[in-house]
Amino acid sequence: MGLFRVTGGSPSSLPPEHRDPKRISRYAIPVPRLTDNAICIRDLDWSESSQVVVLLTERHGKVRGLAKGSRRNSPSAIAKFSGGINLLSAGQAIVTTKPAEQLATVTEWDLRSDHYHLRTGLSAQWTAMYAADLVNALLADEDPHPGAYAALSRLLSDLAQADGVAQSLLRFQWALLVDVGYKPELEHDVETGQALPKAKAYSFDPKLGGLTTRNGMHDEDWRVRANTVELLRAISNGETTQAFTKNAMIRANRLLCTYFRALIDKQLPTMDFILNDNPNPVVKDRIRR
Repeated sequence: MGLFRVTGGSPSSLPPEHRDPKRISRYAIPVPRLTDNAICIRDLDWSESSQVVVLLTERHGKVRGLAKGSRRNSPSAIAKFSGGINLLSAGQAIVTTKPAEQLATVTEWDLRSDHYHLRTGLSAQWTAMYAADLVNALLADEDPHPGAYAALSRLLSDLAQADGVAQSLLRFQWALLVDVGYKPELEHDVETGQALPKAKAYSFDPKLGGLTTRNGMHDEDWRVRANTVELLRAISNGETTQAFTKNAMIRANRLLCTYFRALIDKQLPTMDFILNDNPNPVVKDRIRR
């Protein structure tokens, strides 16, 4: 009896002697294959020649994959993994997925940008690492979030401007909150639903996701300056932020970072760069929110 390879049709159309379930599942079930723009948000060496990566793709969400042979220097490997897959690099990926396996297979990578400028300044590098960690912790696998991809892509490009790191981070954090459905309420009291009156300071309730006029009645409330609120409103409305100081940017970034920490119910290691005193110019001064 000769070999019979399934190339089309249904199992029921095969001759009885060839209706072997194992052979049918091996040859007849198609392997999903996707081609998409992607940003590497996690990178781990699997072996001397391969690596495990987490890619944030533009149309297919977060994908975990094994890039076999991506570390090799052979001509075939260089042709398949042009430029290499490195943390925070952007490119076009070709990935095959199998429902029964946790890791997809990254078969090809075409580097589009290595974001070299992130290696020339600690402030930009730490900010980008925080953004990648945040996206990885916040998004589920294979759940499309084109808004999150666009926000991260814009941030990595904007970080080339050393004097605009704080503003770029603030726009990214706000865009990410909007994309995942946790946009903070800045115009109405989250308890009463009434319009917020003008005040010198407000309380932010992380459980209700917005501002309230109560004056620290609950331990979990965070006091927020009116100037910080005005800055966030300007970001939300796409208005210019030139009138706001760098300290105001720092306070607003810390507020949103603290909100993310409450949402995921843990503190990521890179959050220290935003919340605490360290050499990072973006957060070198301890300032109340």
